[in-house]
Amino acid sequence: MSHQPNPEPSEIISQLDETSEGRRVRDVAAALREWGGRAVLVGGAVRDGLLGLPVKDLDVEVFGVDLSTLRRVLTNYGKVSSVGQSFGVLMIHGLDVDFSLPRRDSKVAEGHRGFDIEFDPTLSFEAAARRRDLTVNAMGIDLESIEFLDPFRGREDLASGLLQATDPSTFGEDPLRGLRVAQMAGRFCMRVDPALNELCAGLDLSELPGERVHEEFRKLLLKGREPSRGFAFLKESRLLRFFPELAALVDVPQDAVWHPEGDVWVHTLMCLDAAVALRDGVGADAEALMFGVLCHDFGKPVATKTIDGRIRSLGHDQAGSELTRSFLENMRASTALIERTTALVEQHLAPALLTEQGAKPKAYRRLARKLSSAGVTMQLLERVARADHFGRTTEDAVALQFPAGDQFLEQADALEISIEGPSDVVQGRHLIARGHEPSPRFGEILDRCREVQDETGLRDPDAILAIADPR
Repeated sequence: MSHQPNPEPSEIISQLDETSEGRRVRDVAAALREWGGRAVLVGGAVRDGLLGLPVKDLDVEVFGVDLSTLRRVLTNYGKVSSVGQSFGVLMIHGLDVDFSLPRRDSKVAEGHRGFDIEFDPTLSFEAAARRRDLTVNAMGIDLESIEFLDPFRGREDLASGLLQATDPSTFGEDPLRGLRVAQMAGRFCMRVDPALNELCAGLDLSELPGERVHEEFRKLLLKGREPSRGFAFLKESRLLRFFPELAALVDVPQDAVWHPEGDVWVHTLMCLDAAVALRDGVGADAEALMFGVLCHDFGKPVATKTIDGRIRSLGHDQAGSELTRSFLENMRASTALIERTTALVEQHLAPALLTEQGAKPKAYRRLARKLSSAGVTMQLLERVARADHFGRTTEDAVALQFPAGDQFLEQADALEISIEGPSDVVQGRHLIARGHEPSPRFGEILDRCREVQDETGLRDPDAILAIADPR
């Protein structure tokens, strides 16, 4: 993408004035001015506005007033939330905007986690912006005067597509910044300044809570235009060592017939970029898709062997299952995401295999049923398989052709199982109606009924029971 900023700051503010949220923020800024305050739009909203992207996720830094005065003014516009008060952040109920005081952050004593935070309404914008991670995040726009504030030349770096530390001497105080660099490199297709790369190499990510790590991975995978850039940075900055499942992919060989592009690491990064075109928004399906693609070959390092002169990775789909689970559990991912991603990794070869083997409808129904129990659709599985197929340099991949996936979807559609696996037609009540007493044998009979249903496609309980439980 082009990094040449186009809109002027006044145009960004005009965007705000077109929304009810933006107009309320501007009203608050005017009120704060009457109390001697100065409200400045900061952070990602300014950066995104200069890139021509939608201006949202608003953060407003307020200079010249203390916390009690800020609260008093905000109260005139709605109920004020104090959830972030310890960080000098207040919110108005119903308005998704953070209002914060300028502050200084400093890392606490050795052996302890967290930061000492000092609020100082008298700070200059330059002093307050110095605590921000990157120059492209250290810009601001005065919401009253529309003055553009850029003490660290962030606009220049944004134009050239360069990520630089705002203050190299304090950059390392928050290890999460290494992951922020990765996700911004992938989101905005930016390159990383060599000095910043070295700063990140010295970070210790092991002290980060899993939830914070997961959030940065989510942004990279769900918002990244080229996620490969972010992961390539993690490797270059030696931060990949904190993610052993990913680091293990580097230099794992693949059969050149199927994977002329190179090792498993290269293939995985190509798959991630291919998945961007298959990603639909930032919802649960998109997250499962992207994590599924990221993790799909986790089993190859342990499964890869040379057999009869050929590099094979037999069983890598199953071997990757527990590695995927462990990887996501360390990030404190939700149970739903863990189950969905694990199912996608376990079954990512199925679309191609079922097609190549000329599988019968029974196999498709059984697969759809298994996926459905994990919250996965046949369509979602096919998208993971398609990204896997496109993430290489074979002739059909370069041509963006995946005939096996097309046929897999056609069969799933014909069997009406694309979106949801078949539900059990025969229930316990049907067995009771046939004179069975409730007993452990119920399970055996219901299992046979399920087999018959998947084999035949029958939807009539009596017809299924006539085969599974002849009387």
